[in-house]
Amino acid sequence: YAALTLGIQDYVRKNGFEKVVLGLSGGIDSALTLALAVDALGKENVTAIMLPSRHTSKESVLYARAMIENVGVTYHELAIDTAYQSFLDELYSLFATLPADVAEQNIQARCRGVMLMAYANKFNHLLLTTGNKSELAVGYATLYGDMAGAFAPLKDVYKTLVYELSNYCNREREVIPEAIIRRPPTAELAPGQLDQDTLPAYEELDRILELFIEQDASPEVIIEQGFARETVL
Repeated sequence: YAALTLGIQDYVRKNGFEKVVLGLSGGIDSALTLALAVDALGKENVTAIMLPSRHTSKESVLYARAMIENVGVTYHELAIDTAYQSFLDELYSLFATLPADVAEQNIQARCRGVMLMAYANKFNHLLLTTGNKSELAVGYATLYGDMAGAFAPLKDVYKTLVYELSNYCNREREVIPEAIIRRPPTAELAPGQLDQDTLPAYEELDRILELFIEQDASPEVIIEQGFARETVL
């Protein structure tokens, strides 16, 4: 936790910035990133923006607001639905005969990326990206969307470690609401979407990724460790 905090502080300050902004989703990754940023830079130098869409649950908005109550940073809520619908309308002639899929999901993430970068440019903030190592390693992220930003504090932090760090953050008082830590991970880009609809359980995924990335193990060696071939490959 101390290393991540120092990393944020050094990157921001050494690149000539004083303030940062990030997208707050009501999920654990952005909550931990926000907590780290506050510890690194002070709450007066951090802005969080909630960017709800038609698929954002009421719980996500409430959890984001609860997080803001705990940390006291500048906070804005900017709905993306008008921008998202404009893209869908313009693309209708091309997409009309095709079922909705990841393309429409990614447009939402890219609307958020555009708005966050606009804020960062206008107010001379550095945009923090909130993705973790597990998601980035398997491509469970959107180019030019939630991957947009200047610095990703959790880029070397597996999802299971995100939970450990979040609990560590709460060791003296509740900084990250327990409801955020307990909720099942979801990108909320489609109705009822959960990470585990697409990915293995993070406990399993992280063990596979650690073998593959940190230990340079081949797929066959990983399978020999007891993981299902279809999961590894």
